[in-house]
Amino acid sequence: MHISPLLIPLFALLIPIIGALSALVFKPWLELQRRRLEIDAERTAEKAAQYAAQTERLEARVRVLERIATDKGVALADEIDALRTMPDQRPLN
Repeated sequence: MHISPLLIPLFALLIPIIGALSALVFKPWLELQRRRLEIDAERTAEKAAQYAAQTERLEARVRVLERIATDKGVALADEIDALRTMPDQRPLN
C-alpha cells in the first residue's frame, strides 16, 4: 500500500483546524457546565438557609415547650385534669 505524499501535509493542516473547531465547540460547553454548577450551588445554598431558619424556629418552640413542661409541670397537669372534668363538657378520655 502506497501513501500519497500529499496526505502528510494535508493531515498536518487538518490537525490544527480540527483542534480549533473543537475548541470552539468545547469552550462554550464547558462554560455552560460551569454556569449550571453555579446555579445548582446557589439553589443548594438557598435551601440550606431555609432549612437552617426552619430548624432555628423549631428549636425555639421546643425550648418554650421544655420551659412550660419544667416550670409548670405540676400546675399544667392539674389544669389538664381540670379541663378533662369540666361539668358542661364530656370527658376527653
